[in-house]
Amino acid sequence: MLKVGFICVHNSCRSQIAEALGKKLALNTFEAYSAGTEFKPEINQDAVRLMKEKYGIDMEKTQRSKLLAELPELDIVITMGCNVECPYLPCKYREDWGLDDPTGRSDDEFLMIIKIIESKILDLKDRIENKLI
Repeated sequence: MLKVGFICVHNSCRSQIAEALGKKLALNTFEAYSAGTEFKPEINQDAVRLMKEKYGIDMEKTQRSKLLAELPELDIVITMGCNVECPYLPCKYREDWGLDDPTGRSDDEFLMIIKIIESKILDLKDRIENKLI
């Protein structure tokens, strides 16, 4: 099974959401991981709350903030939209989703980013299953 890594700077919001949705929506298609270039001690609390409300996923129980060095060898690397120089990780395929960080924004803006991530996860799942990646 392919290993997909979702990468952003702090591994506290967008990449954590992508990992959680990957595990929920694409469980039989790929293994989802996330990590950041810098360590943040906790996952964004708005992301935790909204993911629990919308999907019943408690990211604080199933995930933790991780650095790049903790990742296994990845087949696919998805960067969230670093707005800085994204780190290089060896992989067979890479793409950038270019998502704005919703930290500190309204629930509506947060939910819009979560919905975009959900859509992108489902699209990635479909492309993998149809051998387009």
